[in-house]
Amino acid sequence: QVQLVESGGGLVQAGGSLRLSCAASGSIFRFNVMGWYRQAPGKQRELVATITNGGNTNYADSVKGRFTISRDNAKNTVALQMNSLKPEDTADYYCNAEAILRDYWGKGTLVTVSS
Repeated sequence: QVQLVESGGGLVQAGGSLRLSCAASGSIFRFNVMGWYRQAPGKQRELVATITNGGNTNYADSVKGRFTISRDNAKNTVALQMNSLKPEDTADYYCNAEAILRDYWGKGTLVTVSS
């Protein structure tokens, strides 16, 4: 079991930046893949970015070049640096830990980008 707690969301103007953080209650080293997902009102949850223990990253096309995911296994944290934010980035952002038998999810943090 692991609890994931997101922080760092808020209201920002278009073109601005935010840094989201995900703190885990235990070691994240056992999760090869950690990620961020988002869900906008009326839409399905979608992948934003993932990162492996080896540092391999994967990004949704819509955020490539603007968002950067990182992880610190020593501190049990995963971060998402979001730059050049757009109104279409407005969503609840969720931290994810991918395990063999199940995934773990945080409760989310809201990001609102005004135009």
